[in-house]
Amino acid sequence: MVVDCLFCKLVRDGDHVAKTDGFVAIRDTNPQADVHLLVLPERHVDTFREVGELTADESKRMLEFVAQVAREAKLEDYKVLVNVGTGGGQTVFHLHWHVLGGRIQGMPE
Repeated sequence: MVVDCLFCKLVRDGDHVAKTDGFVAIRDTNPQADVHLLVLPERHVDTFREVGELTADESKRMLEFVAQVAREAKLEDYKVLVNVGTGGGQTVFHLHWHVLGGRIQGMPE
């Protein structure tokens, strides 16, 4: 874990809505949809560019956990999004997936 990484701190001490071996889900503090959850690995990886730092098994389990989190949130239709780099909208440099459901801000109904 990176000492000053916000998401590393939330992995350790955050209010988790779900947890599995190696991954946690939290609510986004600035939600952009009716349901806006973040799924993050417990192990620090800066961005999706470094997703290869995860083993194949970890990558598979992370995506399965993303789907599980959406199911547990009772989402039938939803978006899964990852921002990569500052130009791609990434503001916290700890790999994470956004799970967005319901009305999404800036999207047509």
